[in-house]
Amino acid sequence: MTDTFPRQYARTQRLTLGEPRNIIVSPDGQRVVFARSRAGDDPVNCLWVLDVTAGQERLVGDPIALLGTDDDQLPPEERARRERMREGAGGVTAFATDSKVTVTAFALAGRLFVGGLVSGQARELVVDGPVFDPRPDPTATRVAYVSGRSLRIAELDGSSWELAGEADQPDISWGSADFVAAEEMGRYRGYWWSPDGASIASCRVDVSSVPRWYISDPANPSTPASEVRYPAAGSTNPDVSLHVLALDGSSTPVVWDRDTYPYLADVQWASPQRLLLTVQSRDQRSLMVLAADPGTGATDPLFADGDAAWVELVPGTPQVLADGQLVMCADRGGARRLLIDGEPVTPTDLQVRAVLAAQGDEVWISANPIDDATVQHVWKWTSDGVLTAITSADGVHSASIGGPTVVLRSAVVADAGAVTRVIDGPALESFAQTPLVRPNVSLHRYGSRSLATAVLLPADHDGSPLPVLMDPYGGPHALRVVQSHNAFLTSQWFADQGFAVVVTDGRGTPGRGSEWERSVLHDLASLPLDDQVDALHAAAQDHPLDLGRVAIRGWSFGGYLAALAVLRRPDVFHAAIAGAPVTEWRLYDTHYTERYLGDPGDDPTPYDDSSLLPLADRLTRPLLLVHGLADDNVVAAHTLQLSSALLAAGKPHEVLPLVGVTHMTPQEVVAENLLLHQLEFLRRSLTGT
Repeated sequence: MTDTFPRQYARTQRLTLGEPRNIIVSPDGQRVVFARSRAGDDPVNCLWVLDVTAGQERLVGDPIALLGTDDDQLPPEERARRERMREGAGGVTAFATDSKVTVTAFALAGRLFVGGLVSGQARELVVDGPVFDPRPDPTATRVAYVSGRSLRIAELDGSSWELAGEADQPDISWGSADFVAAEEMGRYRGYWWSPDGASIASCRVDVSSVPRWYISDPANPSTPASEVRYPAAGSTNPDVSLHVLALDGSSTPVVWDRDTYPYLADVQWASPQRLLLTVQSRDQRSLMVLAADPGTGATDPLFADGDAAWVELVPGTPQVLADGQLVMCADRGGARRLLIDGEPVTPTDLQVRAVLAAQGDEVWISANPIDDATVQHVWKWTSDGVLTAITSADGVHSASIGGPTVVLRSAVVADAGAVTRVIDGPALESFAQTPLVRPNVSLHRYGSRSLATAVLLPADHDGSPLPVLMDPYGGPHALRVVQSHNAFLTSQWFADQGFAVVVTDGRGTPGRGSEWERSVLHDLASLPLDDQVDALHAAAQDHPLDLGRVAIRGWSFGGYLAALAVLRRPDVFHAAIAGAPVTEWRLYDTHYTERYLGDPGDDPTPYDDSSLLPLADRLTRPLLLVHGLADDNVVAAHTLQLSSALLAAGKPHEVLPLVGVTHMTPQEVVAENLLLHQLEFLRRSLTGT
């Protein structure tokens, strides 16, 4: 059978399989631990260790050998974690280590495995399960893990015992992240070992007041619907508290004003005597970092930030330097900046995206020039005030750091995939496949707002006018126009089918400074759509675009933007494919939606103005709605309610339900044929073929 790009793209999970990932570097810099599958079409990750000095990789954990079978039998907590992290692979998709990175723990099929990262040996530790999120204590003495709704401790002889749990309370869980923490805050865990291994700080999550929603499987009517606790905008969030649990059985609640600051965004131990927690107000206009005494649970403020729009949660913060100074990030002077004990130390022409590491007297960050979010670089700040650029070549760079060892991952436009290497040391081998398409892309900055725009044309195009496909995401927290080869593969495949593809990151997308990001406050529709239109018209000045045949496609926020485009601007857009679109923001979660639109109970106007449902009677163009029926993030009700409104208004449209599919589309046959189905719709809608 001849391979095709849609088939390859589906089989390789978007060309990600076979790449090193989840990289951890030991504090002495001697070992690099990572996950990677054995081939570019192998979905089962193994655990590997690179000996930096010898330059040799060693296999530590092989799921097939350890299990004797696959790991399809996953606990529901693990399935939920993978969905929140958009994780489509199997095998070792997550692992944790002790503080010296000498031992590791990971779960396979709900069973616990431990491994020596120096010896290179892994074995099963038979405990009461199912096992989720196992973590060795920092001293490598025992392993904690979540089993169902309880937090348990496993000794290295295989005995295990419950540290916290309330078996008679089905709405209460210990040690796991709640939905909005994992989906929107980037906090995927719910417990943290103290540095001395004597206690654990654990979340207690009570979802009894959170609305019950039901995700059914219409293709299998004999299967009961799954109940989920979904905190929709304006509704009740879970009650999340934090407790320090000593291994001797004592428990100390951490006390803060949870009425004012109900969101627990981050927890870290600064020392055995000091716990740090980041808390956020419901309206997200206020954030505090608190220091807690684990013995008494009393807290004192270390850092406070406020903003009339919202305070952004920055990955990797807070951290503490060796001298005790607090490392944070905040918007100051129009840019997101690195703060050391509250003082900005990066310039206003640099937008900090994340703190990668803080060790000794140095802080490593990823950042981009505030006028160019198509690149991402690695920088190092030292306590003498010097800021050093570690990367300079155009591309998307990130790093993992341990002691003197820096592992750099670099992706550029010219070359497929990415290169992961130790600076001044060996590279980590990648088995990722070479894509069957090669982007024929040009990058532009269009208009007075310098809109980052990519234009992709068919290879060897003769210069004749082409139908246009706009291919955006276009919303907060994600970029599509980045200087990375693999970012444009699907767009190029559509281009090679006879389209000019235009991709634009407009206002509201990250990287371009405070005002740019906050421009969508109380209106997620108008400015993102205006920027798509402006970029399209500007691109037509430079490229052979047929503005009489313009389509737009997108997924999630991009799906919302695509449907919005044909409803509001049928004069510009002649067809749309809306995948998993948010159509009514009252149906989306609290933490994301209220950040931009506020509480619908206080002011419904932003929700009314951003909803697609009142626009249903405006549809005059072909619209294809695509939605996974098992989606628990953007639930299928979004598409079904819009479809119902369109039908009531007498507006023909198409709906493609994806049976058993969540917000991701990892299934190979689904992912491949979904691309082909979209192509057929575009050809039929724009060219009549």
